Amino acid sequence: MYIYNVTTNIDESRQDEWLKWMREEHIPEILATGKFCNARILRVLVEEEMGGITYSVQYIAENRDMLEKYYEEDATIFNEKARQRFGDHLVAFRTELQVVSEH
Repeated sequence: MYIYNVTTNIDESRQDEWLKWMREEHIPEILATGKFCNARILRVLVEEEMGGITYSVQYIAENRDMLEKYYEEDATIFNEKARQRFGDHLVAFRTELQVVSEH
């Protein structure tokens, strides 16, 4: 199992709009690609010097092939949609995680 993690710092003035958009539009659209089996939004409990609120959004892929297909077919489009909507009000970086074991 692979986790595609997107850590986002969103300006406090746009936080509510961003969360609503994530829950109602963005995550459902990404899940509709069929490349991820579920997703979750987590709040990162640190105070950033630059301000804003930080979230981790984790998309769960069954295998590496599905994650690669997402990169090839969908990632650019979804990243651009977020940039167009929120512009300089957010900063995001992405990481990949592989589940080694669960207990």
